[in-house]
Amino acid sequence: MRLGVMELLIILAIIILIFGASRLPELGKGIGKGIKNFREANRSAGGDKDD
Repeated sequence: MRLGVMELLIILAIIILIFGASRLPELGKGIGKGIKNFREANRSAGGDKDD
């Protein structure tokens, strides 16, 4: 299931309404840090296997 441009715009509008435009940069920063931590954890977990 793919999201089209219209769906993404609607989601973005809802996020702006919920969090407000002033909090979007810190929200994006937090999401970015979370993704980075998730990727680092995946890499380190993949390297620990001794099969």
